[in-house]
Amino acid sequence: MSCLHKYWLKEFFKFFSIIQLLILVLFVFIDYLSRMERFLNSDISLMGALGYVLLKVPFMFVQLTPAGILLAAIMIFGLMNRNNELLAIRSSGISVYFLMKPAILVGVMLAALMLFLGETIIPITMAKSNYIKYNVISKAHNIYSAKKDIWIKSDNKLVHINFFDPVKQIVAGITVTSVDKDFSLASRIDAEKGYYNQGKWVFENIVEQVHTGDSKDYIVKSYDKKIVSLAIKPEDLKAVLKKSDEMSFFELKKYVAKVEYEGYDATTYKVDLNAKIAFPFICIIMVLTGAATGMRSFAKENIPAAIAIGVVIALMYWVVYGFCLSLGYGSVLPPIISAWTANLFFLCFGILYLINTE
Repeated sequence: MSCLHKYWLKEFFKFFSIIQLLILVLFVFIDYLSRMERFLNSDISLMGALGYVLLKVPFMFVQLTPAGILLAAIMIFGLMNRNNELLAIRSSGISVYFLMKPAILVGVMLAALMLFLGETIIPITMAKSNYIKYNVISKAHNIYSAKKDIWIKSDNKLVHINFFDPVKQIVAGITVTSVDKDFSLASRIDAEKGYYNQGKWVFENIVEQVHTGDSKDYIVKSYDKKIVSLAIKPEDLKAVLKKSDEMSFFELKKYVAKVEYEGYDATTYKVDLNAKIAFPFICIIMVLTGAATGMRSFAKENIPAAIAIGVVIALMYWVVYGFCLSLGYGSVLPPIISAWTANLFFLCFGILYLINTE
């Protein structure tokens, strides 16, 4: 590795560390204070609340890494541009693309770090964070989950759900059992699927059994569609459902296979599965875009403007990435296409932007 490459790597990691540290400290400060009222109204102590916020730091580090890479690349290339170091490199007959070797290396390294954190630390910390959020702060004690199913006690009803899609807010394989005051069975509803609409649950393909007085007989009825009164909301189901960010890639892959084997729609989880691989590769794209922005002539005189452009580019990526994922969740795009479209678009943009800069 040349001295120029070593110099670039040293300066990059200095700026990247400062930027990430500032953003993460700001995140902890804002998240802690913004939730203070909820913390005070719950059973959690203030130190426990701080621990809850800190549990989300590894996840936020991964989410903010692409933006940190972009800003750090703009800073280092912008300063080299202002100090005429890029001009000196060109004058010696070396293309500025020579500096793209360590830049791409950094992108690959940080992408690998994001994958590593997503497979090891983040599933553990996010599982603990969500448990505290839903069971300590929100106090959702009437909802329980087994490895495959969800059980809910609501008033005099016991609800069993085989599958819940948190994006589409659809449930499948539902059983609602009602009991009398003496805990005898009053009725049972079995439904193939259901959805939440305007504050009410609508179940489809229903078979209902109603107990007839003191006898042991039941009246059996069937409905194509029926509104069922339940004092639960999709947010209550999300409290117990294991999220994609609580699972590693291979664990999520097994879960997708299980859901499909049971005959349910696993589109939401397929999108998240592909996103686990696609998202880290944005590091390479961001370092290319940051380099191109820092090398521009206007960055020599106005680095803050270059940083502002970098922030805009990062926000544009998040908007496009989120929009493409939503298309995948809605089955408009195949899961693999929805997860990679934003990356492909910004990769082409970054390469063309860099070529035009030289």
